[in-house]
Amino acid sequence: MSPSPRHAGRRRAVLISAALVALSLNLRPGAISFGPVLHEVRRGLGMSGVVAGIVTTLPVLCFACFGAAAPRLGRRFGIHRTVTAALVVTASGLTVRAEAHSVVVFVTATVAGLAGMAAANVLIPALVRTHFPNRVGLITGAYTTAIAVGLTAGSILTVPVSRAGGSWRWGLLVWGICAALAVVPWLALLREDVKSGRRRHDSVPTSALLRSRLAWTMAAFFGAQSLQAYCVFGWLPQIYRDAGFSAGEAGVLLGVAMAIGIPLSFAVSHATARMDNPRSLVITLSACYLVAYAGLINWPVGGAWLWAVLIGFGAGQFPLVLALIGLRARTGEGTAALSGFTQSVGYLIAAVGPVGMGVLHDLTGSWTAPLVVVGLLVVPQAVTGVVVSRPQYLEDELAPPPTRSARDSSYRR
Repeated sequence: MSPSPRHAGRRRAVLISAALVALSLNLRPGAISFGPVLHEVRRGLGMSGVVAGIVTTLPVLCFACFGAAAPRLGRRFGIHRTVTAALVVTASGLTVRAEAHSVVVFVTATVAGLAGMAAANVLIPALVRTHFPNRVGLITGAYTTAIAVGLTAGSILTVPVSRAGGSWRWGLLVWGICAALAVVPWLALLREDVKSGRRRHDSVPTSALLRSRLAWTMAAFFGAQSLQAYCVFGWLPQIYRDAGFSAGEAGVLLGVAMAIGIPLSFAVSHATARMDNPRSLVITLSACYLVAYAGLINWPVGGAWLWAVLIGFGAGQFPLVLALIGLRARTGEGTAALSGFTQSVGYLIAAVGPVGMGVLHDLTGSWTAPLVVVGLLVVPQAVTGVVVSRPQYLEDELAPPPTRSARDSSYRR
């Protein structure tokens, strides 16, 4: 006896949701796990400081460059096939990286793994829009929470796994294994591309986004909030250590800031989808950054825990902007195009932040000037966030204006 259409639809929704969560859990650990074992990797491979610096900046560069190609690949081969292939590439790259015995192989495998993550990262909002058009906030909350869990796990578990296995290789290999396991549910979704077809006529070419005010503003907002996150999560432990905390205490404070993102991701995504205009949410989360920066400058020790919590809340704009990407396009194809453009341009903007903050600290010998500058950058972040919070759709903006004959015909009717 075949299952009823309602039962079959429910099973399909559960499978797609599980696949999205499994994918999301693997979008950050491979990128973040290098930092905790940086010293051991450099010693084991004879890696120079210059190369190590390049590897630490590869995530943001790969997310910008390879993410741009994801929408086109999704249109050509099918979005589910592209995501499945991206996961396979990610798992292969991270596995080879863990077994590498030369710097060249290590860097090449790292780029491959990050390329897969970048492509999948861009296509998730389109998948949500395609399969759950009426539950964008709920599903976005689920997958952004999974991203936060994966980010936190990559940060805190890599070293213990390395110690348990007796080598840094185990600490990196475990994330390749996790990515390989995440491929399993996606194999069952390959038929979705056959059922849905390509629908090329609905696609939004990347060239059209160049004349979209919404796309540029969304990219600016994404880039600004990513810049804040990369600056803070990259330099916050050092800021606390320079204030007098031990390395362990500084790591715990960073962990607090990151852990806040786990429950906050779901709450912010859900709230964004329920609000016609979430500008108040944008302003509130931006204000958290400003208060935290002011506190780090004037009272870094006494209010250390509060500033870490507020920074975690400020970083809640990441799930907010991902929810907005899904809400500012009417179709899955439009969402994929908007996501690819937004994240590619945005990550290029974000790449400037950590480097600039480090240079400014070296020039001034203090964290005051860097924190003042990133605080000032919160203003354009909030402004662009407020602009994209207004109800609007990419397809409506790109639609050609009606011709004179069409207007006349409409008037006669």
